[in-house]
Amino acid sequence: MNLRTSRRTLLGGAFIVGVAAACSKFEASPEGSADASAGDVANPWARADAIQDQVRAPKFADRVFNIVDHGAVADGQTNCTEAFAAAIDACNQAGGGQVLVPAGRYFTGPIHLKSNVNLYLADDATILFSTEPSDYLPAVLTRFEGMELWNYSPLIYAYECTNVAVTGAGTLDGQAGETNWWPWKGKEEYGWVSGDPEQSVARDRLIDQVANGVPVEDRVYGNGDFLRSSFIQPYKCTNVWVQGVTILRSPMWEVHPVLCENVLVEGVTIDTHGPNNDGCNPECCSQVVIQDSTFATGDDCIAIKSGRNDDGRRVGVPSTDLLVQRCKMADGHGGVTIGSEMSGGVSNVYVRDCQMSSPNLDIALRFKTNAVRGGYITDFWAKDVTIGTVAKAVIDVDFEYEEGRDGDHLPEVSGINVSNMTVETAGQSMNIRGYSDDFITGLYLTDVNFGTTAKPPTVEYVNDIVFINVYENGVPLEIS
Repeated sequence: MNLRTSRRTLLGGAFIVGVAAACSKFEASPEGSADASAGDVANPWARADAIQDQVRAPKFADRVFNIVDHGAVADGQTNCTEAFAAAIDACNQAGGGQVLVPAGRYFTGPIHLKSNVNLYLADDATILFSTEPSDYLPAVLTRFEGMELWNYSPLIYAYECTNVAVTGAGTLDGQAGETNWWPWKGKEEYGWVSGDPEQSVARDRLIDQVANGVPVEDRVYGNGDFLRSSFIQPYKCTNVWVQGVTILRSPMWEVHPVLCENVLVEGVTIDTHGPNNDGCNPECCSQVVIQDSTFATGDDCIAIKSGRNDDGRRVGVPSTDLLVQRCKMADGHGGVTIGSEMSGGVSNVYVRDCQMSSPNLDIALRFKTNAVRGGYITDFWAKDVTIGTVAKAVIDVDFEYEEGRDGDHLPEVSGINVSNMTVETAGQSMNIRGYSDDFITGLYLTDVNFGTTAKPPTVEYVNDIVFINVYENGVPLEIS
């Protein structure tokens, strides 16, 4: 183990002087204050409560615009793209309200929301999205893996809107699979065959354009580039609400707000196992609540991001003040993840009352970065987390993701706080590795039982470790 000699450790309930020193960097605020510090020693969760109080669903006028009245046909085959656009336009021009998708199956291309519009899916309503990429042109301003570009429209998109929502008990089906969208990943398990087109050439070109400072307006992609779209993407929006819907078979990331404020995602069921099928990815967002939702995904269940490499640093907008509560995570690479596109920084993340379990869930709490991404992760708090089975580590901080140390932007990771967490079985309790010249600072665990693990923890280049009542395999956990 590579640990600084200044670390302070508390094991098996024994209190060793050092808690106050470990926490002294935090500035206390009045309990319950909306401006409560993330590190308020007396009540570190005051800020989470303030986020919960401040993030509210937008309200919409009591007007209903039925897509059937604008030409939609519920046969699952007739193209309803124009009907959706007409209903949304009428709703917006009237001052807002609900665009109703009644029971039935509706086939469409991209849906572009406008301000004060709530796209509402009734019970037994299903929207089936086209799998023809050209239907998602002309290109829109979007992001691919944290990099800005003009590319295929997301399936549901909103740009610079206020008060937008996708709600109801219906189903959004991207219809992606091994014959469309997914093979572009370039992996055989998703239907790709050697010689078929895939994303790597365009992806590498975009990475080079970002590194060389090519203006965003000159980064134009589309047919022939094979870069997949997100499913739901509000971009530069305020007051966003995604509620109740079931999301299936996405091309890529599912719920992906970018540069948004006041985002509420609740009661959503996400069940899609394609490549990069992350469940919910707030990127460069503030004041976000994700609650009462269920995730079974082909990648991270929830992944908090803030832009990739020079784009993240150029835009310079962190993700901050995010609350995840009462969610269930099954299949996925990570339950709650920060990164890897986190070059703009991430702070004040709260996770509570969540359940995670699946033999196909790799990691429960995942932090991934490298010396090309840079950025910072500060003030992460998790409590009351129940974990059944995870295949790999319960807590994983990975500085070697993709490019690893091969860069000039050392990441900062500090203030990881976990309390009242129980685990049944895991491959490993912790896999936490900084760099020899860039230590992780502040790992604070209280009342954590890692249950039965298959191999001992890995903890390297970590400064200030504080354990209180931490157990693994039935005995107090010792870091040697």
